[in-house]
Amino acid sequence: MSHTRFTGSVTALITPMNQDGSLDFPSLEKLVDWQIKEGTSALCAMGTTGESPTLSHDEHHAVVERTIKIAGGRVPVIAGAGSNSTAEAIDLARHAEKAGASAALVVTPYYNKPTQEGLYRHFTAIADAISIPVILYNIPGRSVVEISVETFARLAKHGNITGVKDATANLLRPLQLRRAIDKPFNQLSGEDGTAVAFLAAGGDGCISVTSNIAPALCAAVQKAWQYNKTDEAIALQDKLLPLHDALFCESNPAPVKYAASLLGLAGETTRLPLAPLTETSRQKVKQALMDTGLLS
Repeated sequence: MSHTRFTGSVTALITPMNQDGSLDFPSLEKLVDWQIKEGTSALCAMGTTGESPTLSHDEHHAVVERTIKIAGGRVPVIAGAGSNSTAEAIDLARHAEKAGASAALVVTPYYNKPTQEGLYRHFTAIADAISIPVILYNIPGRSVVEISVETFARLAKHGNITGVKDATANLLRPLQLRRAIDKPFNQLSGEDGTAVAFLAAGGDGCISVTSNIAPALCAAVQKAWQYNKTDEAIALQDKLLPLHDALFCESNPAPVKYAASLLGLAGETTRLPLAPLTETSRQKVKQALMDTGLLS
């Protein structure tokens, strides 16, 4: 069966919230529209950047449905469907398929530290339960466990497991996976700072936090690479680096939400346990936006 191959700049969408913490759908609609107009090639709703851990299932469903509706087929939508409970992840993945998502992004189970065999069975059960592609999300920095190259090779034999969002920042990984997996496997960087280096290692694109607020620049990096304009891609990457750094000065997505508020895209509210940014971090984010030419 043929699956969408995701390339270019894919935005890991923030979930805009009102000051009381309720979901701000008008801002989400404006954000999605603007993303598409600015050249973002696909959208990822309800990943970690969307604060999936602190949204109820009803809210999670609503954000996925609304994002797909606003995108209206103009770009594909990947829906976050991860959980450290396999049954819960299956429910979220089934909902994503029913809502019309192009793929489900499934993170390694956090906190309960499954073995490689546990990871294999977890992802296989989810992929068996739906017919849309599953993109594995490998982020040991947040979930503690890491999918090994051997486990990837086993999982890739499943017709429905089609790619990875790699947030290891290990640039040997894409090379090792290309060697270990004997089918086209969609490799996306999950680290903004390594976007270009990941492409050079054979990757296809980047699922980006920074593109929430700099979608045109992030898309331009990817486009320059696609058209063999290596120098241009590197120059754009250098320009974006202070912003990538500033957006991770505290736990994501607090910095990017503050940046979005400065640009008038959405409010800065996050849900506890994420706290508002400290004054030092606010200055850092503001300065980076000015240095990148996004804020005068």
